Amino acid sequence: MRTLFRSIAIVLASASFSLAAEGWLTDWEAAKAKSKAENKPILLKLTGSDWCASCIQLEKQVLSQQAFKDFAAQHLILMEADYPKKKELPAELKKQNEALAKLYFADAYPNVWLLDSEGVKLSEDLGDPEVKPDDLIAKLKELLAKRKS
Repeated sequence: MRTLFRSIAIVLASASFSLAAEGWLTDWEAAKAKSKAENKPILLKLTGSDWCASCIQLEKQVLSQQAFKDFAAQHLILMEADYPKKKELPAELKKQNEALAKLYFADAYPNVWLLDSEGVKLSEDLGDPEVKPDDLIAKLKELLAKRKS
């Protein structure tokens, strides 16, 4: 019964913010809960989705590719924190994303981190817009293998 309620809570929390790209959660607490429940790490993406050229390039050339989506669906919980300039986020989401930026922002957007279910970094910043999908997947596989050992 407890598991059923937890699953329902995760689904409802995940649905609470629907601004992210397909498959990406926007609720940090829901992402951590789902990570813990499914025993999968979180791939956190900090992005300026509507103004950052490197973010748009990473999304288009890597994160939206089917090979990445298939890999992520099996192995990761995807979490997006967006910092748009052309659209207004709900106040609660904006506050959450600002808090995430204080913890995870590095020099410039995009930032992509592999995290455990508590938000501890398991990788360096993986947000290279020049990376190829297969290279990112290979790096993530390497990090996941280290995590299991």
